[in-house]
Amino acid sequence: MKILICGKGGSGKSTTAALLAKAIAEKGYKVLVIDSDESNFGLHRQLGMGLPDDFMNYIGGKKAMIKKMMKSMPKGKPLSIFDKTWRIEDVPEEYLSEKNGIKLLAIGKIHDFGEGCACPMGVLAKEMLENLEASDKEVVIVDTDAGVEHFGRGVEQGCDIILMVVDPSYESLMLSVKIEELAVGVKKPVYFVLNKVDNESKDVMLESVDQNKVIGMIPANTDIFRACLAGEEFDVHLAEIEELAEFLFSGGV
Repeated sequence: MKILICGKGGSGKSTTAALLAKAIAEKGYKVLVIDSDESNFGLHRQLGMGLPDDFMNYIGGKKAMIKKMMKSMPKGKPLSIFDKTWRIEDVPEEYLSEKNGIKLLAIGKIHDFGEGCACPMGVLAKEMLENLEASDKEVVIVDTDAGVEHFGRGVEQGCDIILMVVDPSYESLMLSVKIEELAVGVKKPVYFVLNKVDNESKDVMLESVDQNKVIGMIPANTDIFRACLAGEEFDVHLAEIEELAEFLFSGGV
């Protein structure tokens, strides 16, 4: 299964991705986490790993990727980045960090002032996901950049399901409506995970999204907040995350 996690900035996408990856790995699955957010430098720390080298360097770097894009665009030809379908074990080790059954791949980051936009990262993420296959007992979790730009890039085409993390804010609730619309266009199922839920926000959030698509509700958690603030690995086991993992693999989606 390839699970894509999206939402607005600060909603808890990376937190959910890290917690879910840990819960799934503990069930005996091989987990590949793909960090496709070019501006997030915290996910690797939540997993207790070092940040791996940009996968963009596998094809020669950002400039090489732009040349491939420019060459293919006028004629509408495929980029042909990969010469075969990949499995998780085919991902070169030099572009991975690994710990406790979880592998982390970072598509690419913005490192320098004036280096240009993140479009090449989005294209590479799309190509990677469409080319990558997950077999039984393997799971791919994709942490996307904030908002909906990845829908415009077509990154969702290579995933199986979309999980949108919704926090208690007007912007997040409105974004959930837009993402549900966009998911129809790509013909992928979308589900909601409500995050930072408390007694005041719970009813409002449930009234604002399709309740039939809510498959998880994560309460605000002081331990997670402190770990995020300190940039430390998560050492938290939440019943709600365990239930979410069970639901995903019990045929519920």
